[in-house]
Amino acid sequence: MRIGSAAAVAGLLIAGLGFPITASAQDACKNRGQLDDRYCDENNDLLADVPKDVSKQRDPSTLVFAYTPVEDPAVYENVFKPFTDYLGKCVSKRVVYFPVQSNSAEIEAMRSGRLHVAGFSTGPTGFAVNMAGAIPFATKGTGDEVQGYQLFFIVKSDSPYKALADLKGKRIAHTSPSSNSGHLAPQVLFPQEGLKPDGDYKALFSGGHDKTVLGVRAGDYDGGPVASDVYGRMVTRGTVKADDFRIIYKSEVFPTSSFAYAHDLKPELAEKIKTCFYDFKFTAEMTKEFNGNNRFVPITYQKNWEVVRRVAEGSGTPYNRVAYEREAKREAEAEAKKKAEAEAKRAQEKK
Repeated sequence: MRIGSAAAVAGLLIAGLGFPITASAQDACKNRGQLDDRYCDENNDLLADVPKDVSKQRDPSTLVFAYTPVEDPAVYENVFKPFTDYLGKCVSKRVVYFPVQSNSAEIEAMRSGRLHVAGFSTGPTGFAVNMAGAIPFATKGTGDEVQGYQLFFIVKSDSPYKALADLKGKRIAHTSPSSNSGHLAPQVLFPQEGLKPDGDYKALFSGGHDKTVLGVRAGDYDGGPVASDVYGRMVTRGTVKADDFRIIYKSEVFPTSSFAYAHDLKPELAEKIKTCFYDFKFTAEMTKEFNGNNRFVPITYQKNWEVVRRVAEGSGTPYNRVAYEREAKREAEAEAKKKAEAEAKRAQEKK
């Protein structure tokens, strides 16, 4: 089943999916770290603790699942269907897929109690943890190996650009304000290569890694940073040709999307969800879609996301409320601008 709107998800809440934790539930908290005021971290693992009040622990009859909107959400609804079908049987619950349209929308859905299990992109994972009480426990991988990805900077293959420093004053697309490879990491890494974001160029937010790739191919942008795994999937699918692009920069390896559950799920349910993830073997189609990865591999936010947290701090975007609200506002403004430009283009074509 596909949920087409926030209103539809809210309707499921009325049907008994549960309600968000209030700040009063954590009034006696001894340690929060960087977590939002509604959460507590008394065991110092950087994650929100399970509510001490058992009545605040949720066991919904229906689980809502979402995957990071790095590309068209509808594509991943089909890709994950074998898994969501399996997950439903494994936990003996109905599972529905929620096609979120932005990183901030996905985080807000978990924060408000509408989303129970989700795959978050690398950068937004930190905001999901601190602002929404997400508990990352898995990522995609093979065997016991955690999948990683690199930041690629792509330009058209017939362009004159050979190095990042050649792009000063050019039209460069970033994906979204909260994206690690699409926005945050470039602010820390690019100046070392002679190109300073917001100094040598003004980032143009495309809305997604796939949109950056397509925009560079179309000539809308002179270049842009994208996640290597998304770029690789688009080439494998035949959406674009590798020969159309030249990769002029590659970063160190970052962890890829995390899979997390809401902190206030009953511990027994949370453990069951983790077991179901770890036991699932990807279908051939999923393995192809996810660059050869064939299973979910255990991770911890404290260890595996350490490099990502360093990038966030170094880029001036720590995972706190102030930064989150700023980045969410920028994401919303970029989305509104894109819609306005699309409407203007349609109106022009009708003339």
